[in-house]
Amino acid sequence: MCSSDLKLQFGVGVLVLPMYNPFVAAKAIATTQELSDGRVLFGVGIGWCREEFDIVGEPFARRAERTMSDRAVPLMGVMAAFIFAAQMMNFPVAGGTSGHLLGGALAAALLGPWAAIIVMTAVVGLQGLLFQDGGLLAMGANIFNMGVATALLATLLFRLARPLTAGGAGALGVAFVAAWLTVEVSATLTALQLAASGTSPLEVALPAMLTVHALIGIGEGLITAAALAFIRATSPNLLPPAL
Repeated sequence: MCSSDLKLQFGVGVLVLPMYNPFVAAKAIATTQELSDGRVLFGVGIGWCREEFDIVGEPFARRAERTMSDRAVPLMGVMAAFIFAAQMMNFPVAGGTSGHLLGGALAAALLGPWAAIIVMTAVVGLQGLLFQDGGLLAMGANIFNMGVATALLATLLFRLARPLTAGGAGALGVAFVAAWLTVEVSATLTALQLAASGTSPLEVALPAMLTVHALIGIGEGLITAAALAFIRATSPNLLPPAL
């Protein structure tokens, strides 16, 4: 394959090196790298098994300290507190309705998808437990719609746009679009769930949800872009290189 194509890149994902002979693996990768004229994408890591940590001499109980930077945990706390407070403030939307920040795209931009999901789960859970906002029976759906789906979608959009906007002004535009889309996707999922539960017909729920949340998404996009612009101006070290 390396000799028959001059443009394709070849990747192995993240190789769990403790499961292989490091000398044999190094020779194989070096040979492939030479044959492909430097087009091999190669990442090395350890997985989730205790045995893999034992092989490299790292304590399994301290794995979180090895995989999260010193700033990640406190930043997650600050991000959760900000989103929790911001969700308490509603802004008016047409037709007598109101909207509030979701925050999934903002959390994903600063923390990455997995930490963002943890933050959003904590926020939505506290909203339901302390203020009965969303209720307990619907908490799973709310966490998925507002936390999991928004964080994963925003991360995907950020990564797709990274080659075009890394560090430039266009990154804020991507953040606005990503935030707007996460609101619309969250609204779509909610409409589908309402229809599936028999609460509201899809032909009624979907147009109503998408129309109102298209406006709410503008507020979400503006808040997300403004927050990232403020962080870029005051604490750029908190932002990933793409922003």
